[in-house]
Amino acid sequence: MIRSVPTRLALVCALLLSQACAHVDPARDEQDIRQMVDVQTQAWNRQDAVVWSKDFAPDADFINIVGTVFEGQPQIQERHAAIFQTLFKGSQDKVTIRRVSFPARDVAVVDTTHEVTGHAGLPPGVQNTEPGLLRTQMRYVMNRVDGTWRIVAGQNTDVKPRP
Repeated sequence: MIRSVPTRLALVCALLLSQACAHVDPARDEQDIRQMVDVQTQAWNRQDAVVWSKDFAPDADFINIVGTVFEGQPQIQERHAAIFQTLFKGSQDKVTIRRVSFPARDVAVVDTTHEVTGHAGLPPGVQNTEPGLLRTQMRYVMNRVDGTWRIVAGQNTDVKPRP
């Protein structure tokens, strides 16, 4: 059976629209992102820089708690391997997700609070919020590419002790 061009076009459009909509599930996306954060937290607690940095995009930027910019996933992994062998060796991180939002279809913004204990020291200018407790606020901007969430930008800011 030969269909008219408008009918075929309508069918193609309906198919493309249904496929596009089939991939949008904010509840599932949030669940996937929460799982990523959990895996990353477990990696920190094992001081595993490879797993900790695996969800960063190849060209991601990460700003650490003293304002240093790491460019690209390899550098993010390398710098975290270094701190896991020095200042943060043996440290433990408790992460609380404050908010996950989706400002666009394949974009997520994730805000977390980190409470790090058991660290050997802190970088210059960074202070414990309480004795032995480093508290930071982390923000990730994520992008979904080919169905997989990747961190494209991150910033970690230390929370200063109250005066």
